[in-house]
Amino acid sequence: MNAAEIMSQPVVTVREDTTLEQVARTMLDHRIGSVPVVDADGKLVGIVSESDFVGTERGVPFTVFHAPSILGQWITKEGVERIYEAARRMTARDIMSSPVETLSESTTVTDIVRRMIRKDLKRLPVVREGRPVGMVTHHDMLRIVAPADAGGADAGHGVNAGRLN
Repeated sequence: MNAAEIMSQPVVTVREDTTLEQVARTMLDHRIGSVPVVDADGKLVGIVSESDFVGTERGVPFTVFHAPSILGQWITKEGVERIYEAARRMTARDIMSSPVETLSESTTVTDIVRRMIRKDLKRLPVVREGRPVGMVTHHDMLRIVAPADAGGADAGHGVNAGRLN
């Protein structure tokens, strides 16, 4: 079994210059947990996931300390709302993760599982000639155990079937 057999498609993407407000709206409207970011030619340049909108801890440069940040900005006690307000003027390019770990359509399930575990990833874009053609998420791995039948509930799963990835 390979990525092409379990991936969700078509993939919903955003451009580099898409505002974060529109990125968030796209993810909410499609009920998806991430969107690949593409350039003007449709080539994958990054990915934005719902975790990018939530605070994380990251290393403080040149120290052993970690501090909380949201959308790439350090959090202060009073600054969270200011950061989210400023985010409305930011673009996907400002917060996307890049480079992106990707799969080809022929990547085996064994390799997909290894990559997800080794790099602690929940979702991986599937690309053809550098352009996203699908996504493999933890949820998609369920198809290995419960494959779709011709008329089953999973047939024609389309745009991530209204589920969070």
